[in-house]
Amino acid sequence: MSLPAFVYDLDTVLAGGRPVLPENSGVLDGAEGKHAATVKRLAVGEQLLLIDGHGSGIECTVTDVAKGSLRFTVDRRVEFPQRAPVTIVQALPKSERSELAVDLMTQGGVDVIVPWQSERTIAKWGAKAEKAAAKWRSMAVSAAKQSRRMVIPQIAALADTRGVADLVAELTSRGGLAVMLHEAAAVPVTSLEFGDREVMFVVGPEGGLSPAELAQLQEAGAVTALLGPEVLRTASAGLVALAAHGALARWR
Repeated sequence: MSLPAFVYDLDTVLAGGRPVLPENSGVLDGAEGKHAATVKRLAVGEQLLLIDGHGSGIECTVTDVAKGSLRFTVDRRVEFPQRAPVTIVQALPKSERSELAVDLMTQGGVDVIVPWQSERTIAKWGAKAEKAAAKWRSMAVSAAKQSRRMVIPQIAALADTRGVADLVAELTSRGGLAVMLHEAAAVPVTSLEFGDREVMFVVGPEGGLSPAELAQLQEAGAVTALLGPEVLRTASAGLVALAAHGALARWR
């Protein structure tokens, strides 16, 4: 059974930084220490995995438990293998499905999530954009721990369609593949040549991509592809795309 995972120096990770993992011993405190000591009730002698959110981790043994914190010694350092990143541009789902989408994509192995205010998106972040993005980051951390990931997905700034087109153009200019998932596409995802290059999936809202958005993103270099015969909810389409990409390329 895999070790329970916790984020070392969570505040630094949530602020976008990369904490320095201890070499020999240390203390896990704050929200993560409280969760480990009080909720999970880890005891002296038990092991855990501490991650920095960027692909590095340390397997540790608990040496002392206090109220809301624990001390540990480092058993060994582990590194997540480097791989070409996968980005998902996610049209904002309705509020009750918004964090679910992040949860599922994180479990599926996404590296970067770009929230997108598309033309037909019902949800509007507006002045609450930073607060909403913080909720997405918190969910990404929680889902990464649950799925024992050492890489916590990056939550990018809210983008409009022009911004997404710029991201597509940048990606394709360096050899990456940008894929718009569309129910009317003639080409199935299974026929795409992913290889080991960087990939971006564009997931539209429940109302679908507008003709103007399709044209703008295609002009920027994106291709359209059919994910499958079913029409998926926007909150689950990203996970299905990640699973397809994993089976066709990433997990091989």
